[in-house]
Amino acid sequence: MKEFDQFKNNDNKEDKDKKKNQFTIIKDDSTDGHGGYGVGSISLENMTPVIVDPTEEKAYVDMGALHARSAAEKRVKFIPEKSEVPNGKLFWIVWVTVDFTEGKPCFHGVAGSEIRVDREIRRGYKSMPEHVNHMDKSLKGRFVVDHMDDKSKKILGEYLRDFKPELWENTNQELKDSLGIQ
Repeated sequence: MKEFDQFKNNDNKEDKDKKKNQFTIIKDDSTDGHGGYGVGSISLENMTPVIVDPTEEKAYVDMGALHARSAAEKRVKFIPEKSEVPNGKLFWIVWVTVDFTEGKPCFHGVAGSEIRVDREIRRGYKSMPEHVNHMDKSLKGRFVVDHMDDKSKKILGEYLRDFKPELWENTNQELKDSLGIQ
């Protein structure tokens, strides 16, 4: 009987590393100038999507959002017109990038993108260009949260502060002021 590589029990360190990074789109992208596979691609390795639900007053990490498969997004068809989802429940997918600034880990970039979900009609509103632009701004170390409602900003700020206090302490004051949390 023929064995398939995926079913072999390899105790190979390289295989274990691949399993640990299952949400990475492209790890260690090729940008050394050789022009081969991966040139021009970005790595989402340090990005984490945080879902803010102002109705339930909670925030939580949902890695499925990187591939539009978060719990809030499942079983819903998204359309680009907000007016077609008038009774949609508000969620924010906040793209949080963690990186080092002055040798210390911090929340490097944070950008919130709106979605509205109406479970009764199984429709939702999402602007894909907005999500892509906000992901890009988060990766580049920008803070884009001023368009969020105050309640959602407070929930997000408290979540980030309490999630890992040392990251919050090292984070730029601009984000703390934007979220209204010190």
